[in-house]
Amino acid sequence: MERDAGLQKKEPLWTRDYILISIASLFITLGFQMLLPILPVFSAKLGGSDTWAGLVVGIFTISSVIMRPIAGRLLDSYGRRGVYIIGLIVFLLCVMAYNWTSTILVLLVIRFIHGFGWGAASTSSSTIASDVIPKSRLGEGMGYYGLTSTLAMAVAPALGLGLQSQYGFNIVFYISAAVVLISIFIALPIKYHKPDVQQKSGKAGIFEKSAILPAIVVFFITMTYGAIVSFIALYSAQRQVENIGLFFTVYAAALLISRPYFGRLTDKKGTSFAVLPGIVFVIISMALIYFADSLIVFLIAGFVYGIGFGAIQPALQAMSVRDINPSRRGAANATFFLGFDLGIGAGSITWGIIAENAGYQIIYLLCIIPAVVAAFIYIKSIKQPKQN
Repeated sequence: MERDAGLQKKEPLWTRDYILISIASLFITLGFQMLLPILPVFSAKLGGSDTWAGLVVGIFTISSVIMRPIAGRLLDSYGRRGVYIIGLIVFLLCVMAYNWTSTILVLLVIRFIHGFGWGAASTSSSTIASDVIPKSRLGEGMGYYGLTSTLAMAVAPALGLGLQSQYGFNIVFYISAAVVLISIFIALPIKYHKPDVQQKSGKAGIFEKSAILPAIVVFFITMTYGAIVSFIALYSAQRQVENIGLFFTVYAAALLISRPYFGRLTDKKGTSFAVLPGIVFVIISMALIYFADSLIVFLIAGFVYGIGFGAIQPALQAMSVRDINPSRRGAANATFFLGFDLGIGAGSITWGIIAENAGYQIIYLLCIIPAVVAAFIYIKSIKQPKQN
């Protein structure tokens, strides 16, 4: 099926709405990624331990996980615009609130609310993108759509860390809020898909069955990402390695290469040709981080991880929405990103507890376990008759 679709005459991909939602995604991710590496450091400044640092990331994920299925149902029932814009506004207000945070408990409360905004906005954005991408180019389209986030990752973490070290935390929060505000203005003129009233059904679940397998696989993969975003800065400092912000730049550069390539490969050959090699790259990168004792080794690991993650995510996301009714795209994207967020949250909390008791290094060796589990689940599933 996927191979036949790839041989058909190409439908237009770079439409006005596709470009607008991609640029809006670029800015919201820029604001999001600037905060990720500095918030564990901000937590430490407020007196938090390694466990608290993990909770700062984890509690955000918990609230976004709660919000995703709700957002998915709202998107399918009431349309995309309202859910998307409200999510962006909540995100903006929470980023501004970090400027007046003085205790770790207040930080956790704001992070919890912040997760609701991110859950609504990111689920909406992916759903809108899948609305405007032709089915025959879904893998390619989601790959390029993901590149806008990749461009943000290329500069945002390093920018956030650099600004924080030179000017303090507040300037990072103000700049993050500014780019989120830009994304709101970009989102306003998009022509949004309207829900088909005839397709609505009270019996429709908040989860989409076609997205459950991709969600489970991506859950175990993003557990490894939780270890990176939560503790790579602290681990590299312990190893006396400076300029670790470059890790995210190299990681993003690898995503720029892998997302378009594996996206097209997914449309032509199927998801296995992206997912399985991607998992191998993730495993190799975790081993490299475990042994890393210099910046160059960290950067090689970041590049390898980017190749792997860039292969896996767009393939699994396209798999989630490829063959479903448009009226269920919100639920499908919510289901997929539920697994995505749960993996980061579970990883951040789990690795934080382990790091506090056994140190940072061991968590990257242990990260190989969820990656192997992801491979096992995927391989087992493709042997079933229902698998595409």
